[in-house]
Amino acid sequence: MALWDQLKSKSADMQAQLKTKSSQFKNKDFANATMAMCALIAAADGTIDPTERSKVAALITSNDVLSIFPASELRERFDHYCDKLSSDFDFGKVEAIQALGKLKKKEDQARAVVQIGIIIGGADGNFDDHERAAVKSACQALGIPPADFDL
Repeated sequence: MALWDQLKSKSADMQAQLKTKSSQFKNKDFANATMAMCALIAAADGTIDPTERSKVAALITSNDVLSIFPASELRERFDHYCDKLSSDFDFGKVEAIQALGKLKKKEDQARAVVQIGIIIGGADGNFDDHERAAVKSACQALGIPPADFDL
C-alpha cells in the first residue's frame, strides 16, 4: 500500500477514535492546545500564507471532534496563534508549545491533539517534513514519544 494510502487510512482510524472520546475533551485547555497545534501545522515551513491559513481554518470547522466547540471560539484562538507565529515565529512557537504543555498530564487529550495535528497536516495529501517536525515538537512538549505516531 502506498504511503499516502496508509496515512489516509490511519487518519480515518484516528478520526473515528477521537469522535468516540470527544465529549471527554470539552475544556478550554484542549481547545487552546488544538488551535495551537493547527497554527503550528499552518506555520510549519516558517510562514503562514493566507491560502494555507484559510485551508486549515476550513479543516478545523469541518472536523467532527472539534465540533464540540463553537466555531467562532476556535477561529479566534487559531487566529491568535497564527498572528503570534506570523509576527515573531520563535516567540509564537514558544506560546503555542506552552498551550500544548498544559495537556502533558492529560494523556488522552495530549494524544488527541497530536492526532488532530497529523490529520490536519495530512489533509492536503502531503504530510511533509516540516509538518512532521511540527508534530514531533508537539509530541516532545507533551511528553509523548514521537515513535508512537510513526514520526
